[in-house]
Amino acid sequence: MAKHVYTDDEVRQLIKDENVRFLRLMFTDLFGTIKNVEIPISQLDKLLANKIMFDGSSIDGFVRIEESDMYLYPDMSTWLVFPWGAEHGKVARVICEVYTADRKPFAGDPRNNLIRVLDDMKSAGFTDFNIGPEPEFFLFKMDEAGKPTTKLNDQGSYFDMAPMDLGENCRRDIVLELENMGFEIEAAHHEVAPGQHEIDFKYANALEAADNIQTFKLVVKTVARKYGLFATFMPKPLSGINGSGMHINMSLFNKDGNTFYEDGGDLDLSHTAYNFLGGLLKHARNFTAITNPIVNSYKRLVPGFEAPVYVAWSGSNRSPLIRVPNARGVSTRLELRSVDPSANPYLAIAAVLEAGLDGVKADIQPNDSVDRNIYRMDETEREDNNIISLPSTLHNALKYLETDEVLKHSMGDHLYKSFMEAKNLEWDAYRQQVSEWERDQYVEKY
Repeated sequence: MAKHVYTDDEVRQLIKDENVRFLRLMFTDLFGTIKNVEIPISQLDKLLANKIMFDGSSIDGFVRIEESDMYLYPDMSTWLVFPWGAEHGKVARVICEVYTADRKPFAGDPRNNLIRVLDDMKSAGFTDFNIGPEPEFFLFKMDEAGKPTTKLNDQGSYFDMAPMDLGENCRRDIVLELENMGFEIEAAHHEVAPGQHEIDFKYANALEAADNIQTFKLVVKTVARKYGLFATFMPKPLSGINGSGMHINMSLFNKDGNTFYEDGGDLDLSHTAYNFLGGLLKHARNFTAITNPIVNSYKRLVPGFEAPVYVAWSGSNRSPLIRVPNARGVSTRLELRSVDPSANPYLAIAAVLEAGLDGVKADIQPNDSVDRNIYRMDETEREDNNIISLPSTLHNALKYLETDEVLKHSMGDHLYKSFMEAKNLEWDAYRQQVSEWERDQYVEKY
């Protein structure tokens, strides 16, 4: 269902009713970082006329300084008043699309890019790609200077209740703030690791879901600070405990409904579902650089901590990369379990959609499901079952991405080149560092 697009008159009335004094114009850079330009309400007419400009050369992955003038076009379906009051009036936000100086959609804007990929989907005969994300995060204590420490907020574990889960009040407040902003929260609980939490919200179409993920991160960090806590979506902030993932539940619709469901099909899944699954499996190694885009992502993707490591699928167990949850009918979906919350949601969703659509176009059939614990298989058993591993480092993941024209198309030329350049620099900076672990292991030994 399409979100309501507020008219200019409705916006003016909302501003009056809610005592909105400032507008926060949000967009997202190459790395998935939320950027914003804040303007006073006196600039509303300029915003509605698409005349707000900013310097694109100051944003990672955008443009060179000689072509820096860019425009922000507001998407008025994303109008939202932040529920927390401010001394000088409330702040509303609207998510914007970035346009170039000659009034064309900017190809380096990840949100514009997802809109382009969704047009690919519509050209292939589909109407909606629905996404239900499951983002996890850690709550850490802050020091006297307000800087995050690595001291955990609690020693709780999966589904624990107070008093073990000291983050419960913070998490409850996050849920209430999100609900005030129109989110439909489906579940909120303590995760496996101490200090780790998960809040799941209702699925939405791909663009709205990506917007929701960005808004969610902002709310979580804002509310956590009110409790003297720091929320981080870093995939693996601590050694020896589970990392944070962001499982992505996905389903593909056409005018007749959910194309993944077929009553009487094998597992009640349609031919389209199997093809889409085949595309995800075929491209899995290659989209990992996009869904797990930082050096630290690969500290999470190791055996023993519940994160998927092997490219396989199952209708029952949770060790493979892709799971088919039990729900059927309109709720039939595939769950990709490798994605982590450091991913740029616009790029990650575009990548998995193009991978799946490639499976549909090319009629790719997945290998048989693996319905036993892959972690307990030895290498020979995995080879016998055609199970390959995900990349073990960002460097390897980038090498796989370089080989895949479908995924390059999912990013577009501008974003792909900027991404590869930035991520190769990130890897080079990392591999030049000598870690404490290396010193502990080797200084005395050698």
